[in-house]
Amino acid sequence: MTDLKNLLRMTGAAVALSFVGHGAAAQDCPRGDLDARYCDADGDMIADIPTDESELLDPDTLIFAYTPVEDPAVYKTAWADFLTYLEEATGKDIVFFPVQSNAAQIEAMRSGRLHIAGFNTGSNPLAVNCAGFRPFTIMAAEDGTFGYEMEIITHPDSGIETPADIKGRKLAFTAPTSNSGFKAPSAILKADFGLEADKDFEPVFSGKHDNSILGVANQDYDAAAVANTVITRMIARDVIEADQVVSLYKSETFPTTGYGVVHNLKPELQDKIREAFFSFDWAGTSLEEEFGKGGETQFIDINYKDFWNVIRKIDAANDVSYACE
Repeated sequence: MTDLKNLLRMTGAAVALSFVGHGAAAQDCPRGDLDARYCDADGDMIADIPTDESELLDPDTLIFAYTPVEDPAVYKTAWADFLTYLEEATGKDIVFFPVQSNAAQIEAMRSGRLHIAGFNTGSNPLAVNCAGFRPFTIMAAEDGTFGYEMEIITHPDSGIETPADIKGRKLAFTAPTSNSGFKAPSAILKADFGLEADKDFEPVFSGKHDNSILGVANQDYDAAAVANTVITRMIARDVIEADQVVSLYKSETFPTTGYGVVHNLKPELQDKIREAFFSFDWAGTSLEEEFGKGGETQFIDINYKDFWNVIRKIDAANDVSYACE
């Protein structure tokens, strides 16, 4: 069996996420953890918009991608009404791009092939630092509350009653870049229960939260670490029954998927995209039909520096580097 360290190295996420260079020159400027191609003169921890006009993008077609999911067709439909609204707001054609992995999504933005995106909680810092992602919003409930919890789940017949019982069993993670699907549970299992992957339990990677939840529900996995908002939506869509999974552990609340743009879109275009997110009326739309199942009804303003602080702490505990060599 391939051990966890080798698996992480093969997926490009052992200590640093590896990317092919695209010719951008290093700049002499403040940048913090950002890649050498970006600057952060204002200290907000995200890439500044270039001041050189020649570096700005104003494409006729904008590419939008939502975080990797089990069935991209479901989410292409879910985002349809919003993307139509975004076309009207920007005067651009908008294409929904179904991504297959977090690493592929980050690479698409870094290479200039992805302009607007929702990056999941754990991959946000990598997207910010390696791809020039500028997140500015997340989904929230009507009262402004937001976020999700990481839950470790099992099935009713597993014989597992607490996370400590996972010792010697098989636990499904989603992907090495996922906060709730890998980084947070790895830190929590080690710190609170003395369990380490490969040493105390067998780790497997399902690729997506949907896959992990289905794997537990169908008893292919003894347990899994997932975002509980995905469980809620799958139950609401009748993909699984609520009694097919049992929660063993629930974490503190984390920020959910962050939405934003690549740093080098023209400033006026970035402003139009931002305004479209905040002025969109969810009522009766395909977005409300899908994400309303989890109680989300609006986009709210956020900043990466504050909202992703807890995620950066989890990354530090897992010795995650944001280098993109």
